[in-house]
Amino acid sequence: MESYLDNSATTVCSKRATDMVVRLLTEDYGNPSAMHQKGVIAENYIKDAKQKIASTLKVDEKEIYFTSGGTESNNMALIGASLANKRAGMHIITTGIEHASIYATTEFLKEQGFEITYLPVDKDGLVDLDALSDALREDTILVSVMQVNNEIGAVEPIDEIAKIVHKKSKNAIFHVDAIQSYGKMIIRPRKSGIDMLSVSGHKIHGPKGSGFLYIRDKVKMKPLILGGGQQKGMRSGTENVPAYCGLAEAATEMYENFEENIEHLWNLKNRFIEGVQKIDGCSVNGKTDMTSAPHIVSVSVDGVRSEVLLHSLESENVYVSAGSACSSNKPAVSRTLKAINLNPKLLDSTIRFSFSVHTTEEEIDYALSVMGEVVPKLRKYVRR
Repeated sequence: MESYLDNSATTVCSKRATDMVVRLLTEDYGNPSAMHQKGVIAENYIKDAKQKIASTLKVDEKEIYFTSGGTESNNMALIGASLANKRAGMHIITTGIEHASIYATTEFLKEQGFEITYLPVDKDGLVDLDALSDALREDTILVSVMQVNNEIGAVEPIDEIAKIVHKKSKNAIFHVDAIQSYGKMIIRPRKSGIDMLSVSGHKIHGPKGSGFLYIRDKVKMKPLILGGGQQKGMRSGTENVPAYCGLAEAATEMYENFEENIEHLWNLKNRFIEGVQKIDGCSVNGKTDMTSAPHIVSVSVDGVRSEVLLHSLESENVYVSAGSACSSNKPAVSRTLKAINLNPKLLDSTIRFSFSVHTTEEEIDYALSVMGEVVPKLRKYVRR
C-alpha cells in the first residue's frame, strides 16, 4: 500500500483541473493577446477563471492577478508594494515563522535599505499581538503574516492583526500569505481588512506553476515583470491559460464541497493524532484543536533524526516531509521550530504529515502502523 501524506508540499491535480489543462493545451490553445478568434476564446477563458476565483473570496475579478505560484505571488506583493510606497516609509513588519519566499524577500528588501522587524511567536506559533502593536510606526508601509504556518499548522488571528495594523499605521498595507489556508478556510479579504493575498494552485489540486495574488483596488504597486503589458501591466508575459484555468477549476471544487471537505480533513487529523501519540517517543507540536489548521500535523520523534525517519517511512511507501518542502533538502534547522522554542534535541527530529481531501482513512491507518513498527527500531539503534 502507498500512503502519501505530504500534501502541504504538493497535491495531486484533480481530474476536473487536469481536463481543463489538457483542453487548453490541445484544443483552445490560442494566445489571449492575439486579435483573432482563437485569441478571443483564450482571453474569455482567463476572464472566466478570474470570475471563479474572485467568487471564492467575494472580491472583484479585476483584483485578481495570476502568477506562476506562491513564491512569485509573495515576491510580487512584498517587492511591488515596498517599491511603490517607499516615499511613505521604509519599515516592514513580518514574523519569525514565515515561508522562505517571504523571509528571503524581506532580506533582499533589507539590502535595498528597508528596515525589517520580525515579530516573535509563542510556543504554538501564534503572533504576539502586543509586539505587533509596539512595532507599528508611522513609517510602517507593509505588514506580512502567513495565515497558516506551513510546518506546524498554526492559524494566525488575521482579523485581529488587520485591525491593529490599520488602526495604528494608516499607510500600512496588510499582506497575507494564504498558500496553506486557501481552500481550507473561508477567506473574505474585504471583511478581514486584507489588502493583498497570495495563493498557490498546486496546494489545492491545481497544476504546478499556477497561483494568484489578490490586490485590493487602489493599493499602489510596482510591477516586477515588464514587457507586453498583460494583466493591466502588473505582470507582463504571455499568459499561461492552461495553468490559470486549471487553478480556477480546482479552487471552485474546493469551495463547492467546502464543509464536506473540512469535515473529512478534521476526521483524518484527529484519527492520526490519536494514533501517533500512542507511539513511544512521539509528540505533536503546536495546537491540535479546531483553532489549528485541519490538514497539518508536526511530529517530533525523540532520538531519531528526521531525515532517517523520513527515508525509513519512504521505504514502506509512506511519504512525508521534514518541514517545508522548499527547504527540506537543505541541512538548515527550521526557523519555525526554533521560534516556538522547541526542545533543541528535537529540532532535527521533526517531520510533517499533511492531508488532502483525497487522503483516505486507510492511508492514515497504514502510516500509523508503519510508524509503530519503525520508530521503536530507530529509537533503539540510531541514537544511544
